[in-house]
Amino acid sequence: MEKTRPLWATPLQFVFACISYAVGLGNVWRFPYLCQMYGGGSFLVPYIIMLVVEGMPLLYLELAVGQRMRQGSIGAWRTVSPYLSGVGVASVVVSFFLCTYYNVINAWAFWYLFHSFQDPLPWSVCPLNGNRTGYVEECEKASSTQYFWYRKTLNISPSIQESGAVQWEPALCLVLAWLVVYLCILRGTESTGKMEQLANPKAWINAATQIFFSLGLGFGSLIAFASYNEPSNNCQKHAIIVSIINSSTSIFASIVTFSIYGFKATFNYESCLNKVILLLTNSFDLEDGFLTANNLEQVKDYLASAYPSKYSEVFPQIKNCSLESELETAVQGTGLAFIVYTEAIKNMKVSQLWSVLYFFMLLLLGIGSMLGNTAAILTPLTDSKVISSYLPKEAISGLVCLANCAIGMLFTMKAGSYWFDIFNDYAATLSLLLIVLVETVAVCYLYGLSRFESDLKAMTGHALNWYWKAMWGGVSPLLIISLFIFYLSDYIITGTLQYQAWDAAQGQLVTKDYPPHALAVIGLLVASSIMCIPLVALGTLITRRLRRGDPDPAPVA
Repeated sequence: MEKTRPLWATPLQFVFACISYAVGLGNVWRFPYLCQMYGGGSFLVPYIIMLVVEGMPLLYLELAVGQRMRQGSIGAWRTVSPYLSGVGVASVVVSFFLCTYYNVINAWAFWYLFHSFQDPLPWSVCPLNGNRTGYVEECEKASSTQYFWYRKTLNISPSIQESGAVQWEPALCLVLAWLVVYLCILRGTESTGKMEQLANPKAWINAATQIFFSLGLGFGSLIAFASYNEPSNNCQKHAIIVSIINSSTSIFASIVTFSIYGFKATFNYESCLNKVILLLTNSFDLEDGFLTANNLEQVKDYLASAYPSKYSEVFPQIKNCSLESELETAVQGTGLAFIVYTEAIKNMKVSQLWSVLYFFMLLLLGIGSMLGNTAAILTPLTDSKVISSYLPKEAISGLVCLANCAIGMLFTMKAGSYWFDIFNDYAATLSLLLIVLVETVAVCYLYGLSRFESDLKAMTGHALNWYWKAMWGGVSPLLIISLFIFYLSDYIITGTLQYQAWDAAQGQLVTKDYPPHALAVIGLLVASSIMCIPLVALGTLITRRLRRGDPDPAPVA
């Protein structure tokens, strides 16, 4: 198998593939949000500590396993022990769930990219109503960017119960996104390329979680990539490089994001002041130019005391303009990518150019991550002699992409955005924590840390130092267990799970409880991957017992 297995043309290609997979949309829309929520620059303290004690060690572990076993996730863990095949199966299941909804983001990016060539940008102004006497009421109550996202892009329903039909425009964009991914797959391995917040335990927990998911641990993609390495490849050096570049990209994205936050906040604040000035000027027949941002508060106090009855009539229309409140608004996910950023872009000069560049960047990030996600599914399938003997790699890739695209049509329905949030929030979190925990324990205590150390020294010629052994053998597993307990307790304490639904009448999001059928889907998403680990192990045990005289399997020598 080692002789016929394709290899990366150079180690640099492997590093670029790992970087392309790890540096994704989470670097753009999750890390800046966490920085804003937990004290800005001070969040870097727990983030860097978690990178050292969790991120780099677990990344190195997965790369080393893939390079040593030279198989996808299922085959690699079966080689360690047949009882661990379920770990690989669980990784494939989680990656499949991820692929079904992740490429929808690329579809939305395509949709916005196509509309970026219009002048003016379609999300820069509210459309006229049917009588052409004013703007659409929903858009006026919300904003032009929110209206374009929720009504023109998603055409969102008021609740998850009202699913609606598949909408052809997002559906075509989804087909295009999957076609691009499939064409990239066909090219093959050779060408794929505030300080008090430190005392807040949630800051440390979120830092650990961000490191964990940003590097893509547990999906099987890193094992798949590393399986195409030469055995002598220095995967320890590459693990450090990928970790540092990934974190550096997150920090850089935060700097850019905060500048956009500042631009947007200043623009909204000045617009709010101008509206108040215009309202007071017209209501009290003030001279044009008399009322300015500098004397606004003094004039408001004077008008309130001199004309109390008239001022009380106007008062409900006076908005409370605050630059601080604008700056403190924290948004993540699709709200940051498709509402906040687009609101800033529409106010820039040559906005069409910036819009094209921004959404093209989103596509590069999204497709790069998708190639890693699909590799986690395709590598174990193509490694299987049973499957590969009947179907060529192109057919296997096509069927996987087709199946994911078909299921992904769920997210193009009117309630698709709500289902997207369910998959995004619950399809991977607990599952990946358990998968990586079992991986670490299996390598250190089932396969044997000393044996694995010998394998690495034989492959790369470098001895394993105390840092990696201490992290793998104790610190990282304890940290994962702590995260697992936190998420379980958080789900229990939260009680009834809720979601944010769009209310067109109010032009804003409202909180609603998930209906029973949505809760059932959430339970299935979590259980379907986690249960693979014990069920496959139990199946292996029963099969071995049924074979007379066949002893229990031992880890590979």
